Order: sequence, then structure tokens, then C-alpha cells
Amino acid sequence: MNTILVVDDEPPILQTRGVNLRARGYHVLLAPCGRVALETARREHPDVVVLDLGLPDMEGIDLIHSLREFSEVPIVVLSARRDEAQKIAALDAGANDYVSKPFGMGELMASLRVALRPVSGNDDVQFVETPDFTIELSTKRIRRAGKDVRLTATEWRLVELLARNPGRLISQQERIEKVWGLSDVKTNYVRVFMVTIRRKLEPDPAHPRYFVTEPGSGLRFLPEGLDSVEPSDRPQS
Repeated sequence: MNTILVVDDEPPILQTRGVNLRARGYHVLLAPCGRVALETARREHPDVVVLDLGLPDMEGIDLIHSLREFSEVPIVVLSARRDEAQKIAALDAGANDYVSKPFGMGELMASLRVALRPVSGNDDVQFVETPDFTIELSTKRIRRAGKDVRLTATEWRLVELLARNPGRLISQQERIEKVWGLSDVKTNYVRVFMVTIRRKLEPDPAHPRYFVTEPGSGLRFLPEGLDSVEPSDRPQS
């Protein structure tokens, strides 16, 4: 039985959401504010956090940052804030998904299933080494030039998807479905994350060696770098 921590400052909504999730087979923990949510997350180690951004004692995005200091638990944000910049800020802080209110219970359940589902690919791959950085999939750790590289939760899920499928062309639609579990994320929304990943990992982000785009087709992760590909087979970057 998966444990879900629900965080919301409105008691009726908090209780109703708890009843609905328990009826669907989840073990549910309830937190009315950020402080209680952090204490509960440290003590109980939930499998997913369902978070409303409007909290009485701290900003929801600050809570996401605090959770990410000690946990990689999937975080699903529920919010009436529809501004795209707000969504990107929440996801970049470490949230895994952003569900806008009003929403149906079916939409929330779909987001939870995605949050609980491991990224698909070769599960036997635990360590990927490139000439410039290493990826430890088992510990969710990336090192470059002897130092740890910090990724947000969403950035990590994108890197993990690509690293578990080295050399395979991953379409934009597949990235959207596997990482967000959605079918309607805007194109520039995904691109923002790849720009940040390249900035953190590529020697020259303007000319990627490892995360290489094939225009109109998708993206490939090349552990040996673009220089290892035969000129006739090289995608445009």
C-alpha cells in the first residue's frame, strides 16, 4: 500500500481528499501547513506528496525546496494558479507534476500513477560514464569534474529516461508522457528543462555532445559523445 502525504490549509478539502484517496486503496497522511508536512515527511517517508501551494506558514514552492533538501519523494502540486511561469517555478523547484484546479479525481489519480511509476528503460543500467560526467542511476547522483551536480526532480527524471535508453531516439511526446504523464505540455515547456540540463552537464551547451536533438524527430543521449558517431550518421544539433 502506497503512502500519500496530502498538504492543504483548508480542513474540509484536506479531509475530503483523504477520504477519496483512502477509498482508492492508499494510506493517507494529512498536513494542514508546511511545518507539519516537513515533520511528517521526515518521519513517515511517504511515497508521494500531494501539495496545495497556498499554505498559511510558508510558500508552497519554499516547501518543495525544503523537501528536496532531504528527499526525492515525487511531489504533485494542486493549485488554482494557472500562470505558466508559476507552473515552471514549481516544477523547477522539484515538483514532478502540476495539476490545475478545478480538476477531476480521475486526473489526480492519473498523476499519482505516473508519480509512482518508475521511468521506463533498461533497469539493469545502474552507472553511465561519459568523458565529462558520470550518472549513478541507483543513487540518483551525477558528478562532473569531481563535484556533485544538483538537478531538480523533473530534470533528473528527464536525464534518467535518456540514460536508461542510450542511443535511442526519444520523441518529445514520449518525454512528455514518461516524465509528466501528460499529453498537452507545451513545446517550450519541455525545451526549458533541456536547456537547463545542457547548461549543467554539457561542456558547451550551445553545441551539445551528449544530449543531441534531431530536429522534428526527438532527442538522443550519446554517452560517448557526438564525436563517436560516424559523420554520415550524425544528427543535427
